[in-house]
Amino acid sequence: MTSKKIYIVRHGETEYNKLGLVQGCGIDAGLNDLGRKQARAFHQHFKDFPFDKIYTSKLKRTHQSVWSFIEDGISWQQLEGLNEISWGVKEGRIITEEDDRQYYTMIEGWKKGQLHLKVEKGESPLEVQTRQQIAWKYIMSNPYEQNVLICMHGRAIRILLSWLIGHDLSQMDQFEHQNLCLYLLHYEKGNYSIEKRNDVTHLQHLNNLADTVSDSFISGN
Repeated sequence: MTSKKIYIVRHGETEYNKLGLVQGCGIDAGLNDLGRKQARAFHQHFKDFPFDKIYTSKLKRTHQSVWSFIEDGISWQQLEGLNEISWGVKEGRIITEEDDRQYYTMIEGWKKGQLHLKVEKGESPLEVQTRQQIAWKYIMSNPYEQNVLICMHGRAIRILLSWLIGHDLSQMDQFEHQNLCLYLLHYEKGNYSIEKRNDVTHLQHLNNLADTVSDSFISGN
């Protein structure tokens, strides 16, 4: 395998995103009305593109975001390794000021390289990276899948992009994201390059681009 194009999108908006509730991998929320519009807009923009395979996490917000492509007959596979980070005991909750303080403390620790830190009963970035690497090895094992569409989650995307392009996970917050944004990667001869970052060109006709990333638990759902 010498070359591959990888289209990585974050799922569309859910009601949890809209209401400021923490999701993570333990909350299996579906798309809300805006999220479904975002999914339709993405499909309309790329419906004629020859994707060879679709990979999603196990969570239905990712399935629903690319469902029109699946209905078009493109082969689809769910991989648990693409799931969002677990936010542990914080999942399903409205964020309090105390939660935000704890989150900022943890994020500052991550930025200093303390990547073992995690929410109670949750996952650390290092644990997410470990399961992602297993899933990614599988995704990259088929040389006939030249154009791949992957739908996953905000914090998981930040972690994935960091280690794929050789950055330390402490730098992951450089990879901003919005609901149904696109990161386009080019793989060639063992190296990855990013050709598009947080691209929402396909959503420009929608009135409300929801969930522009911010620094809180809800920014990585």
